[in-house]
Amino acid sequence: MTQRFIPIGMALALILASAVAAANPPAQMGGWEKEGAYNRLYKATELDRIKVVVERLEEIVPVAGMAPATALVVKEEDSPSPIIVHICPAWYMKASDTGIKKGDELKIRGAWAEIGGKDVFMASKIKRGEHFNLKVRLTKDGTPFWTMTPEQQAQEKEAD
Repeated sequence: MTQRFIPIGMALALILASAVAAANPPAQMGGWEKEGAYNRLYKATELDRIKVVVERLEEIVPVAGMAPATALVVKEEDSPSPIIVHICPAWYMKASDTGIKKGDELKIRGAWAEIGGKDVFMASKIKRGEHFNLKVRLTKDGTPFWTMTPEQQAQEKEAD
């Protein structure tokens, strides 16, 4: 009997691809699909930047029936009202995995949206200082990283 061996690199790639597919099958994205109603609220043609200080990180439900989101509650220097910043689905990245903490000064690029009668900021890129950069959407068209293949994500993260 002839034994066949799969090279370790290929085996690891298959395991990773299977894990990603199992964790985020399109039918179970919980309202976070690329062409879903929530994602259509992100208007790449109306990008904005805000400079803020983090008050807290939390998990929220953006729209009734959606899977929870990782979000920030932040304040701009001259504004008394907090801003809710939607980062991504919590199944993609939990608050503790973002590298962001209370008191951080951030520059966030994204788009404003009205959800449930309230203005929220849908993040595409978050920067802290010179060396911290968290990308969750393509700024050019709003494509969410959680809908991309691992290879596409790696390519986009390296582009900065």
